[in-house]
Amino acid sequence: MSEHESPWLAGVDPPSWSTLESDIEVDFVVVGAGIFGLTMAYLLRGNGSRVAVVEAGRIGDGTSGHTTGKITSQHGLIYRELLDRHGEKRVLSYARANQQAISQIEETINSLGVDCSFERLPAYLYTRDPRRRRDLEAEQSAAEGLGLPANLTTDIDLPFPIELAIRFDDQAVFDIGPYLVALAQDISSDTGLIFENTRALGIAETADEVTVRTASGQVTASHAIVATLIPFMDRSGFFARMKPSRAYGVAAVLNDDRITGMHINVDSPTRSTRPWSRGNDSGVVVVGENHSVGHRKARPGRWGELERWTRTHFDVESFEYRWSAQDYRSVDQIPYVGRAPLMKRTYVATGFRKWGITNATAAAHMIADLLGGRENDWIAAFDPTRLGDMRTLAQTSLLNLNVAGRFVKGRVQRLLAPSVEDLDLGEGGLVRAKGMTVAAYRGPGGDLHGVSPTCTHLGCTIRWNHAEKSWDCPCHGSRFDVDGTVLNGPATGPLEQIELELGEL
Repeated sequence: MSEHESPWLAGVDPPSWSTLESDIEVDFVVVGAGIFGLTMAYLLRGNGSRVAVVEAGRIGDGTSGHTTGKITSQHGLIYRELLDRHGEKRVLSYARANQQAISQIEETINSLGVDCSFERLPAYLYTRDPRRRRDLEAEQSAAEGLGLPANLTTDIDLPFPIELAIRFDDQAVFDIGPYLVALAQDISSDTGLIFENTRALGIAETADEVTVRTASGQVTASHAIVATLIPFMDRSGFFARMKPSRAYGVAAVLNDDRITGMHINVDSPTRSTRPWSRGNDSGVVVVGENHSVGHRKARPGRWGELERWTRTHFDVESFEYRWSAQDYRSVDQIPYVGRAPLMKRTYVATGFRKWGITNATAAAHMIADLLGGRENDWIAAFDPTRLGDMRTLAQTSLLNLNVAGRFVKGRVQRLLAPSVEDLDLGEGGLVRAKGMTVAAYRGPGGDLHGVSPTCTHLGCTIRWNHAEKSWDCPCHGSRFDVDGTVLNGPATGPLEQIELELGEL
């Protein structure tokens, strides 16, 4: 049985950083310690500023530590669509920012001297369907026109035939775990402070400063950078302009030679692959099975589908790891980077659309330029205050209509909830107990954990995630552990616990 853990975090034993226990003042405060937050703090501290990073959990435990580890500007079938939607100027900024991020990461790795298995590889976008040839041809033309290293080919290192592929040369992969730890250690080695297990609960601005409030103290600074996958400040409204989704991954040791490139298909179902190694063993990482957060498809069978596909196409010796991750995409497919709407001293980067390694790195460099008073040619394209064209506005309206539908459906599900006696061992769900609807989980030993079924963000009804044993909000993507602890925002408060005793059901 494979371990439920990311291969990038396995074996990484970072030092522990303390919890914030008092009020402090710094030049900049960064909320979140994923690749965006740590890169941001690394760049700001490099300018001699005093920086504090507050992280709700541990370094790298969020989405950054559960990515594919691909460092590439090849982001799927996207550039033709972006050109049609945004025009050449904005898309050129997106393409160049992400391509430049590859070199920026390599420079940081060399500067820190970190061993994170960085390797330059080609990235392929391919199809096995003859009907998709024109899509790839149009995509390659768009990418090449933007100056990206894109060429058509049928020569690919996969163990099955393809119809056509686009090859992006000189892209890269790495183990992100050691990279994040190296960034954190460098930040805290001099003028930087890192606080783990310190969840930010709110942000307040005055004319001269910004304060990040946590349960155990507050950090006051000239500017704040929110690096929490999705910003938790409701006044900026990002939750209403992005769609949350989850994806699954497996890592397998192979009996034969490893693949030498990374790949993603345009066909359904999506399968993203890259080489992976463990010691002297060569292997492959396979990611896919995407679905919306809170969807009924959140079941252990998602990993099973990936494993079946991998065994079909590769000579698998063993599966070693399985994991999952969450991400958000903006309605118009370009991330939001810059000063947060309706705020003066708070900056954000969000909506990376599963390509957060390069997008986050580029975003950190853009915001560092803004805060340092330097010109940046790319930042205007990522403006977080943009409303978009009529198509974007229509899709945003549809997105929020769907959220409203989920809200109503959740209330109906509460009325139809079965008795808690019907809950199987190791399962969770909405049940009736003590004359009310409760979100309950019955552990393998029969112990019961009850929490309120109402998400603490905006009041939607949570759903049980069978794959990851968590409570997920289908409206805006907040997730909670069986005891109500927040796993993913935008919620900042835990679910109310409801005591359930077997003899009182």
